[in-house]
Amino acid sequence: MYFTSNIKDSPNKRYNLNNKTILLTGGTGTIGNYIIEELFKNYNPKKVIIFSRDEMKQHTMKIQNKDNKRLEFVIGDVRNFEALNRAFRNVNVVIHAAAMKHVPICEENPEEAVLTNILGAKNIINAAINNNVDRVFAISSDKASSPTTLYGATKFVSEKLFNHANTYTDNCGTKFSCVRLGNVLGSRGSIIPVFKEQSKNGNLKVTDPEMTRFL
Repeated sequence: MYFTSNIKDSPNKRYNLNNKTILLTGGTGTIGNYIIEELFKNYNPKKVIIFSRDEMKQHTMKIQNKDNKRLEFVIGDVRNFEALNRAFRNVNVVIHAAAMKHVPICEENPEEAVLTNILGAKNIINAAINNNVDRVFAISSDKASSPTTLYGATKFVSEKLFNHANTYTDNCGTKFSCVRLGNVLGSRGSIIPVFKEQSKNGNLKVTDPEMTRFL
């Protein structure tokens, strides 16, 4: 994993993550855990801050990483601008992985999905600009492409917000970029854990025999 600048005159310039303070929203999730592992394996960050609202997952992660003195934890919600604004002080890089990701739950709770995935993105942008963060790297979804679900629609809007935020900084402040991920095998809410549970009864069920899934 590496970061590239989207400045027009240097599209392939790499951003050095060594000796940087990196904050990861939603860092206790599947993707967050992988990113943390990669950061400490391939780089030498000054500090990595986990910003999330699940205290139990943070407690578990603290125990698993008790010997890593460069890993810190902050309880907070991306819906809360003040909490983000405080947490972003002296942060160089923000990796935004926090989101409501479960498609049916987003459909059943549309207002909650909008508050987390869209308002949360807006809060990230404003807090990053306020604190002169160097880079914001937002993790989106393949479902943002021609979205047919509320989850995909909220991620599509969040992408627009992050990309447009570059116009506020005029290539001399915070740089914003997005990446779309497909379905991550074995992650929470993905189909693999469902199939594993169904396999105990020897009967796998799919929504439609003609369905496709991108992994």
